[in-house]
Amino acid sequence: MDQEASRETNPLLEPWTGPFEAPPFDRLKPSHFGQAFAIALADAQAETEAIAADPKPPSFENTIEALERSGRELTRVCSVFFHLARADTNDEIEAIEREIAPRLARHRSGIYLNSALFRRVDALYSRRGELGLNAEQARVLERYHIAFVRNGGSLLEEFKARLAAIAERLATLATKFAQNVLADEKAYVLILAAKDDFAGLPAPLVSAVARTAADRGLPGKHGITLSRSSVAPFLQFSARRDLREKAFRGWIQRGESGGLNDNRAIASEMVRLRTERARLLGFESFAHFRLADMMAKTPQAALDLLHSVWAPALARALREEEALQAIAAGEGGNFQIAPWDWRYYAEKRRKAEFDFNEAEIKPYLPLDKMIEAAFFTANRLFGLSFRERDDVPLYHPDARSWTVTGRDGQEIALFIGDYFARPSKRSGAWMSSVREQQKLGGEVRPIVVNVLNFAKASQGQACLLSFDDARTLFHEFGHALHGMLSDVTYPLISGTNVARDFVEFPSQLYEHWLEQPEVLRRFALHHETNEPIPETLLRSLLAARQFNQGFATVEYTASALVDLALHLVSGADAIDIVGFEKKQLDKLGMPASITMRHRTPHFQHVFSGESYAAGYYSYLWSEVLDADGFEAFEEKGDIFDPVIAKKLHDHVYSSGHSRDPDEAYKAFRGRAAKPGALLRKRGLASREERLDPRVEVP
Repeated sequence: MDQEASRETNPLLEPWTGPFEAPPFDRLKPSHFGQAFAIALADAQAETEAIAADPKPPSFENTIEALERSGRELTRVCSVFFHLARADTNDEIEAIEREIAPRLARHRSGIYLNSALFRRVDALYSRRGELGLNAEQARVLERYHIAFVRNGGSLLEEFKARLAAIAERLATLATKFAQNVLADEKAYVLILAAKDDFAGLPAPLVSAVARTAADRGLPGKHGITLSRSSVAPFLQFSARRDLREKAFRGWIQRGESGGLNDNRAIASEMVRLRTERARLLGFESFAHFRLADMMAKTPQAALDLLHSVWAPALARALREEEALQAIAAGEGGNFQIAPWDWRYYAEKRRKAEFDFNEAEIKPYLPLDKMIEAAFFTANRLFGLSFRERDDVPLYHPDARSWTVTGRDGQEIALFIGDYFARPSKRSGAWMSSVREQQKLGGEVRPIVVNVLNFAKASQGQACLLSFDDARTLFHEFGHALHGMLSDVTYPLISGTNVARDFVEFPSQLYEHWLEQPEVLRRFALHHETNEPIPETLLRSLLAARQFNQGFATVEYTASALVDLALHLVSGADAIDIVGFEKKQLDKLGMPASITMRHRTPHFQHVFSGESYAAGYYSYLWSEVLDADGFEAFEEKGDIFDPVIAKKLHDHVYSSGHSRDPDEAYKAFRGRAAKPGALLRKRGLASREERLDPRVEVP
């Protein structure tokens, strides 16, 4: 079949004319992707070569805008494919992913290592002040020049081939790493059979694990999986210490099985290759390379922030451990608190100190009401309205879609929510774009997806969330708003295409509204009676917001510090990943009762691509901004203050990467962030205390 015929019969390549011009998921088959990738890659390569070979002198239009217009079909195919590869994969899709990942890396290298293209971009950048560009165009030119230099465009030819080979190999390894973690997660089910296996489990969790087992092909049974939404509540409530240990060990040993899915050698090779690439580009380490184009600028700035938080967090965690040990001893427990004990005894401690437990809260946090709460907040802040629709073809029966309209009633985006865990979905929670907003050549409205992994309830039962689950929903919806509210011309700087240590700011900031009494009184309604959450329970919930923050901060910060340490290595020798991890944790004085939030063999943020490699610290860096940023609303005495909300919209949510992140924050807040707000938020310091004065956050 020739290419033109293929374009007419392949739903990925034909014009999407259905509702909201959304992908025709209902007609897509895995077999369509191989053909679509072949055609789209060939077209993209031809377009790039034409730009490089253009005999006319380089101009912004024939070089930068031409690059922005090129490869659109490939972008469209990639957006759909990689969304499915993460949210609803199968053996066919995984095979295609293993084959296409290195080819796409090769194509990307072919662009940035193209000497003729780089000369055109470099020539424009060298006389950028003479081109009459507007602010957004100047920013796009700058970002292209940075991208070409950081990807080796300015290097001698003898180094370019090695850079391309490294990029291709890293793409292959990252794909294998992610697929290995998913395989380990799919292979594990802890069956609960005997009556005492259920000791301590609240009824909604029993119902959820029954549904989990049924979804795994085990009807009539009850199963715990390695999805965080399954294993975390089990560790929190199960009175069976032996079963908690079994589940926990399965959870933390993903990617470390010693079999075909073992990720240790993969991660080691990725660290070595990243180091080699950074050295070729003139940097001391991969961490130095990575952070040079982020808000932190240097690894030392990130380390200063992490260590400033580590010390008070560790001290608090040790006090928390003592309290848990006392509870266990009081019940006759003759053992030291282990990682599989922490959540269980912390829940008992919370009940004792704040007179409530998670099981009392969950009936007031049904999923549908929490979705409504997120929508309500977006309406009050930004004037958005959401209308659910059933005419958009989606890729899974659990997915739902909403049309998003602005204050003027015009449709601005399509939002898709995919909330439940399943074997075909990678663990975790994320936002992705099936289509990004842009205006180059006409208005393109974004299609944004939130993917989460909540435990699905049994048929006819409401999905009840923990408060942490609800916070995750708000977090990911903050990312979604960053994509949906984008209002720029060029794809390169659209939506969430910003510095990694800034991208978490809009999402983490959005979490604050979930904790506001005004929102909870309106939407925390009992799933059966529709009664609002009792005021005594609400007060207890809000009083406990900083409970267990020593534990939470230590498990996160340890992961961020190990990530940075791995990528500060400057040698070319292979690393024993697990041994390196242990050595770093020993140096930090990591308590034996706490593990890293993400251990290295399954640390997908860092090894399933490069989004957070040497950048997992970003959540904490952004938390400085979100803690300080929400205080702007508190200072006004109105969590929906329209003036502050408009600044937030104009300078953060809608502006993409059209300006430096530190400038964007200052335009919103009127000044640089004050880092003391971070420790106050986590309860690690009083309102008068401040972080180490060495720490500077733009």
